[in-house]
Amino acid sequence: MTESIRNPKRRSLLLAGLVLLQTLVLIGIAMSFYAVSWFGQEIRVKTVPVDPRDLLYGDYVTLSYDISSLDTRLWKEAGSTPERGEPIYVVLKPGTDGLAEAIGAYRNKPALQPGEIAMRGSVNYNALDSIRVKYGVEKYYVPEGTGKSLEEKADRLIVRMKVAPWGQAKIEQLEDRVQ
Repeated sequence: MTESIRNPKRRSLLLAGLVLLQTLVLIGIAMSFYAVSWFGQEIRVKTVPVDPRDLLYGDYVTLSYDISSLDTRLWKEAGSTPERGEPIYVVLKPGTDGLAEAIGAYRNKPALQPGEIAMRGSVNYNALDSIRVKYGVEKYYVPEGTGKSLEEKADRLIVRMKVAPWGQAKIEQLEDRVQ
């Protein structure tokens, strides 16, 4: 074994293999973000107003969604309650107005019916009658100077996002319901 490592030709091949492996890992990480756009299903979600303030991150809008606060009756895991920080899959289905509505919440990704989407999040807190969920799409960075005007109309924004088959979500666009 020691002699095979000392062989300059083998060492060069080993080094090239390691560099290639690292490169492939970095490309995979970068591509996973774009995979949501390529393979994800589009949903539209209603926002609720939030008033954030943070000067360090530039202009962004903090978004909260009506699907972020779930009635505990939507929790489908009998005999257990979700814990803070625990992964959660929220099953969404378009309502009569075309906006996504939560119809169930699970610890693991459930089997879905046609038209349903499972969005992955984490439990932020669990109260007696509601479960608060963070999906990782609560901040949306906007061009300089536009954040304040978007915050003012946060209660009438619709967020168009894509949800990948594995549950990861990505914001595609903000729409104003009143034009």
